[in-house]
Amino acid sequence: MHTPIFWQFPFFSSTLFVIGALLCTGTFTATAAFAHSPICNCYNDDENGDKVICEGGFSDGGSAKGVGVKVLNDRDRVLIKGAMNADSTFTFTKPDDDFHILYDAGPSHQVIIYMDDIE
Repeated sequence: MHTPIFWQFPFFSSTLFVIGALLCTGTFTATAAFAHSPICNCYNDDENGDKVICEGGFSDGGSAKGVGVKVLNDRDRVLIKGAMNADSTFTFTKPDDDFHILYDAGPSHQVIIYMDDIE
């Protein structure tokens, strides 16, 4: 096998190594910057069947304290409005109408949970 001519010059081999290292570092840094996805799970309260508990957070382990939560009907009319508490939870009484939950941590950071998905 023949060695490429540019590897025979120390300048090119070290330069290519540095460029490759910088590209890899940039790729991993950019990936880490986007690893902040919202997470929300809602379930029926075992102690009180009329209540729903939602737990929120972020994929990087961040707290959801203060993140807005809305319970909306099928026409997107707000039935209940609140925010995640210090424990990153939000509890509400089930509405009589069909509903869905909007966990709203800002643009591109929203999660919608439909009532049929609540266990």
